[in-house]
Amino acid sequence: MHTMRQSEELNRINSAFDNKLRPTDFEGFVGQAKIRDRLMLAVQAAKDRGESLDHVLFSGPPGLGKTTLSYILGEAMGVNVKTTSGPVITKPGDLAGLLTSLEPGDIVFIDEIHRMAKTVEEYLYSAMEDYAIDIMIDQGPNARSVRLELPRFTLVGATTRIGLIAAPLRARFGLVNRLDYYTPPELAEIVKRSAAKLGVDIDDEGAAEIARRSRGTPRIANNLLRRVRDYAQIKAGNFITGDVAKDSLGLLEIDPHGLDEMDRRILETICVKFGGGPVGLSTIAVSVGEEPDTIEEAYEPFLIMNGYMERTPKGRVAAPSAWTLLGIAPVSRQGELGI
Repeated sequence: MHTMRQSEELNRINSAFDNKLRPTDFEGFVGQAKIRDRLMLAVQAAKDRGESLDHVLFSGPPGLGKTTLSYILGEAMGVNVKTTSGPVITKPGDLAGLLTSLEPGDIVFIDEIHRMAKTVEEYLYSAMEDYAIDIMIDQGPNARSVRLELPRFTLVGATTRIGLIAAPLRARFGLVNRLDYYTPPELAEIVKRSAAKLGVDIDDEGAAEIARRSRGTPRIANNLLRRVRDYAQIKAGNFITGDVAKDSLGLLEIDPHGLDEMDRRILETICVKFGGGPVGLSTIAVSVGEEPDTIEEAYEPFLIMNGYMERTPKGRVAAPSAWTLLGIAPVSRQGELGI
């Protein structure tokens, strides 16, 4: 219980930190240029017609700006943004209470929308298309349906697993956008803007060093900046240079490729314990003491994208670059180990 309270407090602090650094308009949003241009066009067209914005779906890995873009849409449209998440809405009544409290044009942002209960999801269909929702009252012979009219609103959904969203729901979003990982120059610009908001000086080399180790993700870049800021405050006169960034990130065991301790443990497990694989995900999870879902969603995408690991029908396999990174001579694959 104590650990859970600590985790909740840490999440609250991190959320407050993210909100402080979050851009509030399209002008301040770095990266995702094509998506940003599409959204700006849609906003201007909707405002010119005096209509609410079409429903929007954002997909992609965590930390790329799905929540930020939702708030920017609200600011651009001049409407309120009401935020919730898929797992929180457990009953149709929860959804009805949320939707009936809206003002015309308001935005409802549902994070992790793929985790919404299927029974609740079905109520969204008529809400998104007809701006009405049918709620069953009472049970048995006295059961009756009551139709609640809703103001025209915009549903903005965010998901890290778009494949888990039912096709009927996905088809009701007029604007579907997939956010991609950021380039190092884009991340360096984000780091410099965030440093200015935090009141810490940083040069181009310091920003570039943090950007290179941020796994293509602005949230990670801002979290690393927070840690580097602590180091610079105590040991470098509150000024982040390339060397200061290298030294502080070295203390965090984040290498120049952006790999942290858990990344290396996963690769070492595959290479050393299982001869390079193939090895099953659950076996890797037990070996490193982490949940399979966490490995699959938080660590594997980066390792696969950068060519350190492969997914095969038989299991996970270490790529040649993993052996090079670990400084270990490759051995022949062991066939059926760990499946």
